[in-house]
Amino acid sequence: MKTQHTDIFQRLLNGEEVSFTDADYSKIVKACNDTRILLIQLNNEADSDEIRKLLSKIFASEVDATTMVFPPFQINYGQNTKIGKNVFINFDCTFLDLGGITIEDNVMIAPKVSLLSEGHPISVNHRQKLTVGKIHIKKNAWIGANVTILPGVTIGENAVVAAGAVVSKDVAANTVVGGVPAKFIKTID
Repeated sequence: MKTQHTDIFQRLLNGEEVSFTDADYSKIVKACNDTRILLIQLNNEADSDEIRKLLSKIFASEVDATTMVFPPFQINYGQNTKIGKNVFINFDCTFLDLGGITIEDNVMIAPKVSLLSEGHPISVNHRQKLTVGKIHIKKNAWIGANVTILPGVTIGENAVVAAGAVVSKDVAANTVVGGVPAKFIKTID
């Protein structure tokens, strides 16, 4: 009986840990190299319509005309990122999306934000593996400058993450968080 193997990208989206020695790991390397070619074009483009067209190729889904991304922008894969309408992503943002990134409508992302849906185990003996966790940023959230959001985090609707924060846990809707690690500051009326 022949066993069906799930594609390595789907395995990651399913939360599976993948070793660097996995037989299909080279597919990740090739896909990331293909994305870099598109990023070179994107990061040398000034026209917002052309930027959206290139992003649509990188994300493998259409980016709405109301969404704006200011280059330079970095992403390793791209096809596991979903972006809603009226999203603003400022300069120098970095996304690692093999674990999946969803950004809903009306989200604002300030400069130098890192959305990191990937990591590695702490144990030295297992560190040569890729671990993942989906990042979900819900409607109307505002992510301040130089914020890092780690794997598996959901940012609630209308939430604000203060500049410089490192977010390792979910952020409730209608709250402001800040600091390293990010902690509750106040509720938004």
